[in-house]
Amino acid sequence: MSRAAWFVGTLAALVAGGAGYVAGHGTDPVPALVERARTEFSRWAAAASPSTQAPAPAKATGPVVYYRDPDGKPVYSLSPMATDDGREFRAVRASEDTRFDTPHEDEGGPADMGGHRMASQDMAKATDAKPATAARRIRYYRNPMGLPDTSATPKKDSMGMDYIPVYEGEDSDSNVVTVSPGKVQRTGVRTEVVERRVVAQPVRVPGTVALDERRVTVIATRSDAYVDHVENVTTGDRVRKGQALVHVYSPEINAAAAQLIANPGFDGARRRLQNLNVSEAVIDEMERTRKVPMAITWSSARDGIVLQRTAIEGMKAAAGDTLFRIGDIATMWVLADVPERDLANIRVGQAASVRLRSAPGRTFSGKVGVIYPQVNPETRVTRVRIELPNPDGTLLPDMYADVEIATGDAKPVVAVPDDAVIDTGERQIVLIDRGQGRFEPKAVKVGVRGGGYTEIRDGVEAGDTVVTAANFLIDAESNLKAALQGMAPPKDDRQAADVGATP
Repeated sequence: MSRAAWFVGTLAALVAGGAGYVAGHGTDPVPALVERARTEFSRWAAAASPSTQAPAPAKATGPVVYYRDPDGKPVYSLSPMATDDGREFRAVRASEDTRFDTPHEDEGGPADMGGHRMASQDMAKATDAKPATAARRIRYYRNPMGLPDTSATPKKDSMGMDYIPVYEGEDSDSNVVTVSPGKVQRTGVRTEVVERRVVAQPVRVPGTVALDERRVTVIATRSDAYVDHVENVTTGDRVRKGQALVHVYSPEINAAAAQLIANPGFDGARRRLQNLNVSEAVIDEMERTRKVPMAITWSSARDGIVLQRTAIEGMKAAAGDTLFRIGDIATMWVLADVPERDLANIRVGQAASVRLRSAPGRTFSGKVGVIYPQVNPETRVTRVRIELPNPDGTLLPDMYADVEIATGDAKPVVAVPDDAVIDTGERQIVLIDRGQGRFEPKAVKVGVRGGGYTEIRDGVEAGDTVVTAANFLIDAESNLKAALQGMAPPKDDRQAADVGATP
């Protein structure tokens, strides 16, 4: 029988009873009938309500922890934001924050709106290797603020905060640190897979353009002479090999030339002219014409530009005086000043790029030719020589240059991002992500750094996943765990005896 039919039958019975009552007592039955009907209806409404109806959700309290997608997608934000269609993300407060880790039996707290806590608990139970019904034994309680204080029984600290229980398996000797996925997400932990890559840290230093010392020639006489005539050549002009530069008169050269003409075939006279730096072409001309010229012509010994002209018509030039200085600028040097601390990374043959301040946007490529074996005692720098081709003459002596030398080995090595290395000053630590919120700190040996990466010579292999962000927070928990392990109760009777022994 349905509840509606039952209710109609009950009302009919009440009416019939009321009519009988009137017949027997002669009083007005309406008040009593109404009160009886109200009572029966209340009972029927209570019976019709489901016994499993959930109570109204508690009101969210506490500060806003983060913001989540309004459709329940796994998208979160630490600041207010909106979806692509303009809907605001829902604020999640502290009392309704989702628990991704399985809560202990003695832990309580308000459930998340929409059953998030129940879903997270089911997810944690599904991934737990142990049976969900197995109760874990509490070993001891630790200070909630991380202080070196433990207790065998529940207690509160000076601020009234409950000590945190430490369960079986949480204080094992393993270096692995377990962090709940919820905390991993809130702290912004990021990871990256370790790969083999070329790590090179370029050394950027200033430099100066200089002439190749092997391509500079000086025009001078080896005896006292007088400048008879100077060709139309001056400083900065380009000259060719064999081009006439200056005509000089030298008594000593003329005497040697007269001896050569007077004694044809005498090798001593010819050798004397050669020693006075008279060119073979001039000597051949003397032998052919059988005449001694008044002035001897001096020509350029190479192609290049006139770097210096000191010859003036009518002047007297002593033996060894420079008349012209010719330089070949087809190949130039760049002398870079490398600080002493970077010398260990510089090798002969390393590639180098040079940029001139007078030619922005243009780069000249060369290689390290020589590392000078001396450190300037005042500036603590060493000069490094780089040879550059200069076919168009852009490079000029004494120009300023910005030099970048590519140091390091060209062979790929195991490298991690610089942010993944925690440097304590005495050792370097890298946190390896073992999955499911487990992190293992590993001591590593680092090598060269460059390009945002650090070479790892020992401790990490290619394919490992390392933490690159928020690793200091995980390292802090690792240090806290190590400290608590040192204060943990003895594990066997022998250790207990050692602890209780007096020195």
